[in-house]
Amino acid sequence: MSFEGQTVIVTGGGSGIGREIAHGFARGGARLVLASRRRERLEAVAAELRALGAQALVHPTDVAREPEVQAMVEAALGAFGRVDVLVNDAAIHGPTALARDIAGAAWRETLDVNLTGAFYCAKHAAAPMVAARRGCIVNIASIAGRIGYALRTPYAASKWGLIGLSHSLAAELGPHGIRVNAVLPGPVEGERFREVIRSRARALGKPETEIERWFLAGIPLQRPVSAQEVAATVLFLASDAASGITGQAIQVCAGFRMQ
Repeated sequence: MSFEGQTVIVTGGGSGIGREIAHGFARGGARLVLASRRRERLEAVAAELRALGAQALVHPTDVAREPEVQAMVEAALGAFGRVDVLVNDAAIHGPTALARDIAGAAWRETLDVNLTGAFYCAKHAAAPMVAARRGCIVNIASIAGRIGYALRTPYAASKWGLIGLSHSLAAELGPHGIRVNAVLPGPVEGERFREVIRSRARALGKPETEIERWFLAGIPLQRPVSAQEVAATVLFLASDAASGITGQAIQVCAGFRMQ
């Protein structure tokens, strides 16, 4: 898929799914803007993208702070003159605990990063898209936004909200030629999934092996998905091949279900 000449913002672009998404766009000829709170990770990914021949701008950003998001979008416009695609991947796990034991500060932080941060990014990135009468926003939600997810209430609530945000933005921005969709990964192989297993094992006082078996029992393909599989769906949704697709929440989860 070609993204030649397009400018793509990827929040959470310093690791995991965000890194794979950035690599995919770079191979398609896009210019990348990488945003997250950790500069060192962004610089490492930017170096990888430049080795592929891509232009990459690093802009450390706390997406929960609207002035920082506005500055990031302005930097993208200053460097490349346009914004064609926004991928909202920045997120945190939030606490793993019973709802009754979760502090208000932890609840607010999870919602601020995972949901409000995506809203700020869409709000500011959409402005140049509206002016150009074209663009695409892909929000990385989660299968946790479709199910009840005990011990992960703030995270699940933020992802349910992100799906709702995606549908509403699709309705608002569609008349301006802008498509908005959500991608819902299930468990994704890698360190982040391992930390989810560790946190749940600690909260329940159970061995990590038992928690991993519990997760896999709910996956028909009997494995987590890969970051590359999630990225492939994002690239499709941002491409001309998906020009008629908007307002959708697409699950990339190997059939995952909670039991």
